[in-house]
This record gives sequence, structure tokens and C-alpha cells, in this order.
Amino acid sequence: MEAELATLAATGATTLVGLMVSEAWTQARGRVARFFARGDDTELPDEQLAASREELIAARDAADPDTAADVEEEWRLRLRRTLRADPAAAEELRLLLDELAPQAAAPVITVHNNISGGIQNGPVVQGQHFPSLTFHSQPVQSPEQGPGRSEER
Repeated sequence: MEAELATLAATGATTLVGLMVSEAWTQARGRVARFFARGDDTELPDEQLAASREELIAARDAADPDTAADVEEEWRLRLRRTLRADPAAAEELRLLLDELAPQAAAPVITVHNNISGGIQNGPVVQGQHFPSLTFHSQPVQSPEQGPGRSEER
């Protein structure tokens, strides 16, 4: 059961951090604050969520993945403590994640690639996910053929 709660806490923290830097955060913030308040006043959790969001945005702007990872770790630990203290919170968190996950934007990933060392005679694709990618292109002449030269010599 502990491993299941740890996994749920990690998933919750990842989703939470993803939401914090997305446009969906304005709709999710109040629900998340109520979850952490556990029936108490939502002011403190709301302030903590706002502070974490500011840290994440600053980390993203500064290209600082360590700070973003620290914020996610803080919320993972907090979720884990909440789940241990209140067993009913696990089901509530699952339902909340099911509702919020479709709104969560993919985390912002910065990729820097360089292409060098030759001539590329076709498309170069760089990124993370490419489902159902198709290219339709005309054959490209190699530099040796050049314009107006024929393949037959």
C-alpha cells in the first residue's frame, strides 16, 4: 500500500507542477487548495501554491531545471504526508487528478540541438514526440549533380 501511495503522490506532484505553469491553473488552483486544506481554511495552501507557481515560472524563465525539480519534490512530499495522514485522501486525489489531468499541459521542455558535419538532403526533425509523422517531399539533387547536370555521364 505504501508503494501505491508513493506513486500516487509522485503522479499528483507531476500533474500539479504541470498545471502551475499552464493556463489551466486558474481553474485548478482553488480545487487543489481545497484538497490540501482538508476542510480547513484554504488561505494557507493557496498562498503556498501561489509561491510555488512563482518559483516555477522564474525557474522556467531562467532555464533552471533544478529549482523546478525541487518544487515538484516539495509537493510530492506534501502529498505523501497528506495521503498517510488521511487514507480517504487517496481516492479524493485520484478523482481530482482524473479531472485535472486532461487540462494539464505538457511540461515545458527546452531542447537545443545543432546539426553539423555535412549536407542534409532531406528533412531534419528534432523534438520529443512524433506520433504519425509523414513526409511527402521531392527528391533532392546532391551537390555533385548540381542544377542542370544529369545522372548519366
